[in-house]
Amino acid sequence: MKIAFIGLGNMGAPMARNLLKNGHGLNVFDLSRDAVQSLVDAGATASASPKAAAAEVELVITMLPAAAHVRSVLTADDGVLAGIARGVTIVDSSTIDPASAQAFAKLAAERGNPFVDAPVSGGTGGAAAGTLTFMVGASAAACEQLKPVLSAMGKNIVHCGDTGMGQVAKLCNNLLLGITMAGVAEAMSLGAALGIDPKVLAGIVNTSTGRCWSSDTYNPFPGIIETAPSSRGYTGGFGTDLMLKDLGLAADAAKSAKQPIYLGALAQQLYQTMSQHGGGGLDFSAVIKLYRDEGAKR
Repeated sequence: MKIAFIGLGNMGAPMARNLLKNGHGLNVFDLSRDAVQSLVDAGATASASPKAAAAEVELVITMLPAAAHVRSVLTADDGVLAGIARGVTIVDSSTIDPASAQAFAKLAAERGNPFVDAPVSGGTGGAAAGTLTFMVGASAAACEQLKPVLSAMGKNIVHCGDTGMGQVAKLCNNLLLGITMAGVAEAMSLGAALGIDPKVLAGIVNTSTGRCWSSDTYNPFPGIIETAPSSRGYTGGFGTDLMLKDLGLAADAAKSAKQPIYLGALAQQLYQTMSQHGGGGLDFSAVIKLYRDEGAKR
């Protein structure tokens, strides 16, 4: 299938590479020339704009930082909607608010193009390995039609409901992720302060009722999980500022639904403190620095 892929960041680039590995042809666009060149070297075709990328393709996939970027990529004079053929589906795998996803679907529908929100979970490791979970907001039929393509990038393709419900699932998941990471950071720091070997404590937690992904796969304490960002200076993972963005989206959505998120609000404050003290570019597991008297910076 000929696909336009727009947004080649830490998640988008490995996702695009997996599409190439699975035999799909790609037009790619990103503001980073280096990111584009890396995909060109892997077999993709560089495009001068989103409009050019979307021309004469069978599917468009976007993976962008925020709703404002998605809107610009779709609606600018050189955007996707200016170049895409009628009937071609647009899949947005960015993490944005549900209301924006629904608004973009309406804009696309006015041009005759289906729009699907399909945010992902699994981190940069899952993106590279092709084991992401896709949370799809679309009709059941559209989800089924997209499965062969999404399966090139992920192993779990979940139909969450109509447009926007993929984003609902993603925001709830990341709300919980932010809370559990802060909880593991707090518990690991307390244990270390009280004198227990952190590896012993992590081993107990990971075989007991406190077990969670934030502990057994992505533990924030350095040296516990060799493949986790905490063991490489909190680099190369899911940035604190991105987690802060997602918690903000969850807070806004909760406000619109008049639904309290007590722990989410506290977690948002913790990551905000990290960001304000210069740690926004570090992996979000670096929140443990607030507990270990290290400050937020590296």
